[in-house]
Amino acid sequence: MPQSHPNPPAPPPALRAVWDGKSNGAWYGVIFERQINSKYSDELAQECLEWIKVVTGENFNTSGDMDNFYEILKDGTLLCRLINTLQPGSIKKINESQMAFKCMENIDAFLKNARTMGVPAQETFQTVDLWERQNLNSVVICLQSLGRKAHNYGKPSIGPKEAEKNVRQFSEEQLRAGQGVISLQYGSNKGANQSGINFGNTRHM
Repeated sequence: MPQSHPNPPAPPPALRAVWDGKSNGAWYGVIFERQINSKYSDELAQECLEWIKVVTGENFNTSGDMDNFYEILKDGTLLCRLINTLQPGSIKKINESQMAFKCMENIDAFLKNARTMGVPAQETFQTVDLWERQNLNSVVICLQSLGRKAHNYGKPSIGPKEAEKNVRQFSEEQLRAGQGVISLQYGSNKGANQSGINFGNTRHM
């Protein structure tokens, strides 16, 4: 039988785990941070920070590396100021305290307003994704989505503008004409086979 080590080696830095003392030092509930953030893009993160810098007019490091991205955004104050720049007065109070629950209140206020401004729920993130650094990629996705809508608020956008709804208004005369075309098409389809090709009148045996 293999010998159990009283002091098994520590897991690699990228590994988060919970220690189970009942099973001879086995690790369970394993979460690999690298896997969680495997889709994180430094380039897209930098694009987000550069966009925020342009919109807010504030000066900060726009490097997209994960550490800087986290440090710049983690307390939620910049995110709240971003919302208030896009839609003045949206967030009445921005907590400057570094206490955890105050920072999370800021992040939550940003998320509520982002959804109000049109960011779909599936493109937002959970407060802990940013505050506890659990999924920074989801933060990037949210900012990219909000950035595409910035032109609606008179600010520069990220990437191409989103397509606007093209609602066409038809007059009664145009609608009647359309119905006439449909009726003619329906009449000409008599005798068509399943493929839609019309062979004229069918022969009855």
